Amino acid sequence: MLTLLKLLQDGRFHSGQALGRALGVSRSAVWKQLQQLEVELGLSIYKVRGRGYRLQCPLSLLDQDVLNGTGVPWEHRIFDSLDSTNAEVMRRLSMGSAPPFAVIAERQTEGRGRRGRRWVSPYAQNLYYSLALRIDGGARQLEGLSLVVGLAVLRALRSLGLGSVGLKWPNDLLVGHRKIAGILLELLGDPADICHVVVGIGVNVNMQLPAEEIDQPWTSMQMEIGAPMDRNVLVARLSECLAEYLERHKREGFSVLREEWEASHLWQGKQVNLIAGVQTIQGRVLGIDVTGALLLSVDGEERAYSGGELSLRLSDDS
Repeated sequence: MLTLLKLLQDGRFHSGQALGRALGVSRSAVWKQLQQLEVELGLSIYKVRGRGYRLQCPLSLLDQDVLNGTGVPWEHRIFDSLDSTNAEVMRRLSMGSAPPFAVIAERQTEGRGRRGRRWVSPYAQNLYYSLALRIDGGARQLEGLSLVVGLAVLRALRSLGLGSVGLKWPNDLLVGHRKIAGILLELLGDPADICHVVVGIGVNVNMQLPAEEIDQPWTSMQMEIGAPMDRNVLVARLSECLAEYLERHKREGFSVLREEWEASHLWQGKQVNLIAGVQTIQGRVLGIDVTGALLLSVDGEERAYSGGELSLRLSDDS
């Protein structure tokens, strides 16, 4: 079935006879495989008498050999389908796989975002990427780590033509008010000693069709740039940027990256609501501190906030 998908990924019409010849099967067998693609992967296939079959939208399939041959700083392990890339990294770490390594899937069946939200993961349209890291030296190496990852993703997207993308504290990337990427970090082990961090990154790459499951405004690289993006190019560039920023963070700490992060924070100086459980805190964004905590002016007083269950929203009058 994957061979058939590779033949169709260009989005052009292919006759049943030509597909059957390439696969070494009958036209009826081709038809059965096409039905499987629609049912199992949720792909839409157009069928036109006299012209053949084509995908509703072209696909950019990931190529493990290409990615691991580009001189990137760690191995990329590509999967057709996973429950989630973060979960797969955790399984591999528990079995003794040595970091760093990246796990990438064409789709996720149980993709997760922050605060337990579902990350919508259509087949071969977006990027579902998780990186395994070993952290030595205790909690200092974790300070601002998610914000450093955000800077790396930002650099990668901007270098590929998405100049309008910016950061939203703590773990989102937006174009205007529309989300294009998110980050989820999960920790394994003792943060005071030696531990592993799973860096999960989701980027909307070529997704165009409405996704009713998404409960917030969103966009994609293709929608913003106006052309499909080669996801192999994106993966290679993302890994390069991650390696650069992670090495700098390890060597110098987060404080040297603080100003760079604030310069790309879309909500700098904005009036916001910070939601912490059932509590809502109103204030104006002053920036971040040297640990990556959010600094707000609340009733004329500067306060710092950090934690995994915080959510930031623009105030109605902002």
